[in-house]
Parts: sequence; C-alpha cells; structure tokens
Amino acid sequence: MRPLTRAGRTPDETVATMRADPAPSRLKYRLERLMLTPLFRLALRVGLPCALGFGAVTWWASVPENREAFNLMLSDMRAQIEQRPEFMVNMMAIEGAGVGVSEDIREILSVDFPISSFDLDLDAMRETVVGLDAVRTASLKIRQGGVLQVDVAERVPVLLWRHEAGLELLDREGVRVGPAARRTDHPKLPVVAGDGADLAVPEALALLRAVRPLQPRLRGLVRMGERRWDVVLDRGQRILLPTDGAVQALERAIAMDQAVDMLARDLVRVDLRLPQRPTIRLTDHAVQELWRIKAIEVGEEE
Repeated sequence: MRPLTRAGRTPDETVATMRADPAPSRLKYRLERLMLTPLFRLALRVGLPCALGFGAVTWWASVPENREAFNLMLSDMRAQIEQRPEFMVNMMAIEGAGVGVSEDIREILSVDFPISSFDLDLDAMRETVVGLDAVRTASLKIRQGGVLQVDVAERVPVLLWRHEAGLELLDREGVRVGPAARRTDHPKLPVVAGDGADLAVPEALALLRAVRPLQPRLRGLVRMGERRWDVVLDRGQRILLPTDGAVQALERAIAMDQAVDMLARDLVRVDLRLPQRPTIRLTDHAVQELWRIKAIEVGEEE
C-alpha cells in the first residue's frame, strides 16, 4: 500500500492537486488587471486600429506615384460632378439696367458660356459690377435653368457737373454716374460748376429747391473756392451766397425780389456773403445813369 499524507492523500494525488492550483501567475494577473482598465480597453479597441491604419496610409502616401494617382482621381471626380448638366450656366440675364449699362456689364464680366457654376465667383463678379459708375447696387445669383441672374439698381442722375474735363452726371449723393457729351442731351437737369461741386451736392439740391421762384431765369450754380455757392441767373446776374446759411440767405434774396422786383433792375451782383451788410452792384449803364440823375438833382438844387 502507498503511504498517505496527513490529508489522507497519496503523494501523487498531492502533486496533482498542487498542479491544478487555480491561482493565476503574476504576469497573467497584471494583464487581467490591465484589461479591466477602461482607458486601456479603449486604446486597444480604437487607438491601435487607428494607429495601424494611419501608419499604413502614411506609408502608402509617402510614394510619389501613389499621391499623383490619388490627386488625379480626385480631379476626375470633381470634374465629373462640376460638368453635370444641372450645374452648367448657359446664359446671363440682366434686370434693372438700361441698354448702355447692360452692355457695360456684359463687357466687364466677359463670361464664356456654357460654364460650370463652380467656376463662377459671384462675390467677385458683384464687386466688379458695382465698380461701374452708373451702378448703385447689384446682386448676382444662379437661377434655375442655368441662368446667371444680375439684378442692378442704377444711379439716377440729378445734376450736370461742368468742370475742366467736361460734363459729368452726378446722383444725389455726389457720385459720378457717367460722362455727358452735350448739355442739350439732358435739358431737364440743372447745372453746377466749379471745383468741389461734386462734394456739396446735397447743399446744391437744397439751393435748387429754394430758387424755384426764379427757375425760368436760373442758369446754374457755381462752387466758389470749394466752400460756397454763387447762383447764376440770366442777364449776367449773380447772387453771392455765404459759406454758412446759404439757403436762408437765398430765401431772403428771393423775398426782396418778390417785394420790390430787385432782380428786375440793372443789377450785376447781389452780395449776401456778409449777412449783416448785403450789397448790390449795378451795371455800368446803371451807374452812369445814377450819376447823371444825381448831377441833375444837384443842378436843380443849386
């Protein structure tokens, strides 16, 4: 018979029991504890595949031939998408602009149709259109059916500005609308002249409203020294207005004319530059006649 141990087992049974010990080894224990860490599991499930994929892509992209083939593939895909019929623009439509302005817009944009909508920079094209003197605002959009829609609001000329370079049309903000060939082409527009007249258009319009009672005799306004206005009437008459309060001074002059027919007399100038001391200048004929009358009066008194 085999000897028994204290536990009543043979030596072979004791050895088998020791070999079947379920306690893990130290390395296995640490690995199991590590697998219980959420961050390690995330790195193993997500980080490791990403790192392997990134490394593979980086290695593949490090070959110049592969990069060129990839870029060519992207270019072909983009061209195929951009050249689809639904993205093509076939014509331009302009609304809100006259014939001349429409021709200028078509000339400066110079779009070769048909063209892909992806090749059109609408913001840059809008800035180009607004750069025209006659255009106040503009908006561009691609309309259904492959139409480039250009909506334009033109500047409305309200004055003719005569200066050394010729005649120009101005809107109510003093912005140049365009050149004018002849005065007779715009008979209904009042004329302003002088350097800096384009910078004082609002004041000029206020003066033109105030001078309406003298409209049949009005020839225009002249900017003097870039700081004040002269009102030019027929028969060579001028009303010299002050720098400040020009509209009020002109209204007083018109009131005096309506009271005593001042401007119907032989006057050359009505000087209102000094509000406290308005002066008038007679024509040479009127001065001679005045002296003759005074001489007669003096002779009669003698």
